[in-house]
Amino acid sequence: AVCTDLMDDEPGDIIKVSEGRWQIEACFRIMKTDFSARPVYVQREDRIKAHFLICFLSLLIYRLLEQKLGNNYTCTNILETLKSMNFDNIEDQGFKPVYERTKLTDDLHEISGFRTDYRFITKSKMREIQKKSKGRE
Repeated sequence: AVCTDLMDDEPGDIIKVSEGRWQIEACFRIMKTDFSARPVYVQREDRIKAHFLICFLSLLIYRLLEQKLGNNYTCTNILETLKSMNFDNIEDQGFKPVYERTKLTDDLHEISGFRTDYRFITKSKMREIQKKSKGRE
């Protein structure tokens, strides 16, 4: 049973909203745990709004990424993998990946349209990757 004060709405619409509530709760859980969005030590209204905007955009980008990955990975898996994708800067020559290649890294490379898991990436190749990731080709 669903109890509501929405007297003018269709019962089917009310049930649909009620059934989708778990997705909203999951979003808040992701923001609080995986994104560490709390505690917040801002007091000025402009900073509160900025913090909320950053959290919302992060969640939106994550959800889009999750969808492109076919909902095959957890939030924790995706975030930990992205954080671990580091490179050593080889003096003025380029970059060497220092992360472990996994199915998730392969899938991330597939959906992004570029690869970073080769033995060595020259500075010019890294600039190309950066341009492509920003949509400026």
